[in-house]
Amino acid sequence: MTGLRPDTSRRTGTALVVLGVALLVSSLIVSAALAPNVGAAGDGTDAGHRETLVGSQGGGPGLHEKGSVYLLDGREMQWRAAETDSYFDVTMLENGSVMAGFMDSGYQECGPYESPCTHTGFRILDPNENGGADIVHEYSFPVRTRANSEVHDVEKLDSGEYLMTDMEYERIFTVKDGEVTWQWNASSMYDAPDDPTRTDWLHINDVDVIGEDRYLVSVRNAHQLVIVERGEGVVEVINEDENGDGRGDPQLLRQQHNPQWLGNGSVLVADSHNDRIVELHRNESTGEWEVAWSLYEAEGVEFSWPRDADRLENGNTLITDSLNQRVVEVNESGETVWSYKTPEVPYEAERLPEGETVGGQRYAFDREAGDDASGKVPVLSLLLVVFQTGLQTPFWFTELHVAITLVSVVLVLVGLVLIVRDR
Repeated sequence: MTGLRPDTSRRTGTALVVLGVALLVSSLIVSAALAPNVGAAGDGTDAGHRETLVGSQGGGPGLHEKGSVYLLDGREMQWRAAETDSYFDVTMLENGSVMAGFMDSGYQECGPYESPCTHTGFRILDPNENGGADIVHEYSFPVRTRANSEVHDVEKLDSGEYLMTDMEYERIFTVKDGEVTWQWNASSMYDAPDDPTRTDWLHINDVDVIGEDRYLVSVRNAHQLVIVERGEGVVEVINEDENGDGRGDPQLLRQQHNPQWLGNGSVLVADSHNDRIVELHRNESTGEWEVAWSLYEAEGVEFSWPRDADRLENGNTLITDSLNQRVVEVNESGETVWSYKTPEVPYEAERLPEGETVGGQRYAFDREAGDDASGKVPVLSLLLVVFQTGLQTPFWFTELHVAITLVSVVLVLVGLVLIVRDR
């Protein structure tokens, strides 16, 4: 465009700016108008009989702001504990208190790190009469960063110990009266870096008690679930390493969260970076784990980074669809029977009074269930995640909108260059 006359250059630049802005704005308006109604399933009388406890990671860049724990009766929020960077896994205790993994900043006791620093661990919260909850107990320790160093899960054992995950040192461990009583270090199985606190090495994000001294552990970055037996170490690996790189097959599981042990050689998993929910069954003939049932969408909207799935006593499945900011309950056929649009990005949800159980109804084996129904575009899908985590874009903002945004930005920038050159 070097040979354009000044007035032509200015007009062309202005046209490009207008075109870029119009293209982006019109695409957003049309998409918002045509978007399906999310978070409104089960509006009838049955919706009011569902109590759901939600742990919310929050919002803001990196999802490190406005973390909360709240209790829903249907879709009505009964109480909410907020003013914490992030909350994660939540469990209702028998006395009505709530136990929750958390991460928060601003601590002065920082151990080897500079003050102020971030702490992670678990809290016990008591709902109060003011619509909030009081922190009545906390166990926490300092970590190097706010990202990928959190305690995502905690379980209370019959022994009085608390069983926890730990991303900072990549282990699971138990604590009682503030003292560590037992631990399993991932370095006993995986090749560890010199300092695991400086890298997101394995990202252990979940541990569940599935039997006496037997724990199901989610090793996210290895795409694996391992069963750890206290005193024995790892006794089974789901999605074993077949390529010699220490990682499982990412087509079976990819950076998963919050598995639920259904029993009888079956497990339900939020297969987060494959954007689906899967039920895996162990093939008794080969010993390999296979997809028996899978779901890629609900309410006409594909899942985006789902991070929890619980098989309920009624046979349905409760799903936390994080980046779409919703919690949905589906039946075995995939029909949504209840849903809730969350205020920020949820991490985990539990239906009360049962909570997450060990053992649950298995769905019928469907050998075609593992086929990917989504149309992901690799580079655009990665950029979409950046948009979703950084800006918390609405659920209908897709890879197409990312492409349109990029084109619009280019048009506006080229137009501005032409206008400035004409001055």
